[in-house]
Amino acid sequence: MSLTGGAQHCAVVVGKRDASPASSAGRTLAEFGFLVLLVIVLSFVLKTFLIQSFYIPSESMEPLLEENNRVIVTKLAPNVLNLHRGDVVVFHDPGQWGTSAGELPEDEGVKAFFHGVAQSLGLAPQSSEEFLIKRVIGLPGDHITCAGNGAPLVINGVAITEPYIAAGSNPSTQVLDLVVPEGGLWVMGDNRDASADSRWHDDPGEAGYSEEWKGAVPIDNVVGVAQLRSWPLDRFALIKNPGSVFAQVPDPSPAG
Repeated sequence: MSLTGGAQHCAVVVGKRDASPASSAGRTLAEFGFLVLLVIVLSFVLKTFLIQSFYIPSESMEPLLEENNRVIVTKLAPNVLNLHRGDVVVFHDPGQWGTSAGELPEDEGVKAFFHGVAQSLGLAPQSSEEFLIKRVIGLPGDHITCAGNGAPLVINGVAITEPYIAAGSNPSTQVLDLVVPEGGLWVMGDNRDASADSRWHDDPGEAGYSEEWKGAVPIDNVVGVAQLRSWPLDRFALIKNPGSVFAQVPDPSPAG
């Protein structure tokens, strides 16, 4: 008996087997590793070229910055952006100024290792003792005077009123009469009575005195401008330049 109808074929679709748990875990691990690497690279780039976190270990910038606060600094100045009077800047210690803007409590063991790695990548505040933080009061060529005993600072002949200094502090207990050297900045802490700033390094008898700079900080030492108070969260705020304080100050005359 022969079959007159065409043969019919039954197609069977065989589905792919599910990936094994081991291979699925491997993919997840690879994706996680890629994300970690991406975070590390981005953090390194940000720290190197754009922003960096610093720890505040002292009261010299109160009330703006309290002890144990943290700040975010933009590193575009002075290379890309200009510096201005009133900016709060982080800079490399010109030499034996002492008070650091980054001396964190020391960790030990494994915690110290991971904290060091995080610092190098910009994921943790900088703790090196070579950094300081102060407010720019004078630019190159500015003539700064002060009679002391509660008298205001006078810049290029214009007296300024400084609302940011700590309550009860004098603008300067020292008498001042100086011209900021070319390429330098005159910097002072907001807590004037507790700040070892430019005033304290303008005397040959003081540690850190430089015949070239006479208390000023070389602009080349500036790391960047503080833009954000990032920690603790209840003090989270932008750090704004009080431009109105210096609005009437003229540019220095050629003779200083």
